[in-house]
Amino acid sequence: MARNGLTDRMVKQARKPGVLIDGAGLRLRVTINPNTKEVRKSWVLRVTVKGGPIREIGLGSADDIPLAEARERATEARKLARDGVDPIVARDAERAQRALEAARAMTFKQCAEALIASHEAGWKNAKHRQQWANTLKTYVYPVFGDLPVQTIDVSLVMKAIEPIWKTRTETASRVRQRIESVLDWAAVRGYRQGENPARWRGHLERALPARAKIQKVKHHAALPFADLPAFMAELRAMSGDSARALEFAILTATRTNETLKARWSEIDLKAKVWIIPGERMKAGREHRVPLPLAALAVLNAMRKAHPKSEWVFPGASTRTDREPTLSSMALLMTLRRMKRTDLTAHGFRSTFRDWAGEMTNFPREVAEQALAHTLKDKTEAAYRRGDALEKRRRLMDAWGTFCAASRASAKIVQIRKSNG
Repeated sequence: MARNGLTDRMVKQARKPGVLIDGAGLRLRVTINPNTKEVRKSWVLRVTVKGGPIREIGLGSADDIPLAEARERATEARKLARDGVDPIVARDAERAQRALEAARAMTFKQCAEALIASHEAGWKNAKHRQQWANTLKTYVYPVFGDLPVQTIDVSLVMKAIEPIWKTRTETASRVRQRIESVLDWAAVRGYRQGENPARWRGHLERALPARAKIQKVKHHAALPFADLPAFMAELRAMSGDSARALEFAILTATRTNETLKARWSEIDLKAKVWIIPGERMKAGREHRVPLPLAALAVLNAMRKAHPKSEWVFPGASTRTDREPTLSSMALLMTLRRMKRTDLTAHGFRSTFRDWAGEMTNFPREVAEQALAHTLKDKTEAAYRRGDALEKRRRLMDAWGTFCAASRASAKIVQIRKSNG
C-alpha cells in the first residue's frame, strides 16, 4: 500500500491524465494543469439515484482524503441514492445548515457592532453613535454581550434593563429600544428566529411599569412670556457673540445647535429667510425661518464683527481639534452670566409657544411649524406639502415686536388680550 492509501497501481498510473477505477462507481480522476504542469487527483463517485439519472459526485482531493475515507464517503452516498435521495442535494443542504448554525453563533455584541457600523453614516453626528455604543457597553454587554444572539430571551433582556428601570427610566427605555433594534437587525439577516423579546407593545409593557407612572417629565426651564421683553432688553445690553447667538435663537425660536451651526450660505438677507438644511434639523427636513427685523439686526452685527467667516457665530479658538463655531455651552454660560440659572436656552422655544397660543390668533399648526415640530397626525402630515412661510413670517414679525417691547407695553397687551 502506498502513500495516502493509494495502491501501487494507482500511484504508478496517476502520473498522467485519466480516470482510475477503484470499484462500485468510485474513481480517481487525474488532471494536469497545462500551464503549471501541476498534477491534480480527486475522488469521484458515479451513482444512479433511485428512479433518476446517473450523478457524478466529487468526494474531495486525493491529497487530503485517503482511499479508505473515500470509500466510506462513497458508501454513504450510495445508501442515499438507493433511498431516492440525491447525494449532491443532501450534501448542499448539510453545508447550508452548518453555515446557518455558524451564522447564528454570532454574539449579540458582534451584531450590535455591525448594526452601528451600518447605520452610523446616516446618523447626524458622532455623539449619537457614541451614545449607542456606551449604553450597550455599560448595561447590555456585561449581561449577554458574548452570548449567541439566537439565545437572547426575555429573562436576559429583563436582567439588563430592570435594575435601572425605576432609577434611570429614560436611559433604561433607550437601552431597551437599542436591544430591540439589534435583535431585529439580527433576525432580518438570519442570525436569529422568533419573536423579539425586547419588544414593548403587547410584551414588556406587561412586565414593567409604564414610564409615565414612575418618571416625572422634566420640561426645559422656560421664562414666562410676560417677562420676556425685560429679559431681552438686558440681553441686548450685553456684549459678546454668545449674547448675540442667544438673542438670535430666541428671535427665531430655533434650537441651540441649529443657531450655533448657522452658515451665511444658508441666509438670504434680501428675502429675509434663513434656510436650515435637513441634515441639521431634528426631523431631517429642510426648515425655512422667516427673519424678523430684530434678527436681521443681529445678523448685521455679526457680519460686521466677523466679515470673513463662513459661520454666523464663529468660535474664537484657532485649534484644529475644536469646533469652528461657538461651543454648545455658550448660550447656557450667557444665562449664567445673567444670573439666570433657572433658565435653559431651549426653554425659550416654550416661551414662544406659550406666547403664540395665549397672545395671538395664529392657528396652532402655524406655531408648530415655526418650531419645526413634526405633526403627530400622520394623515394630516401626508397632505400638508407647504410650510406656511408667509403666515409664519407674520407670526415671527409679531414675535420680534413683542421681544422688543417694554415691560409696560407687554403688560398692556396681555391685559387687553385677557379682557377681550
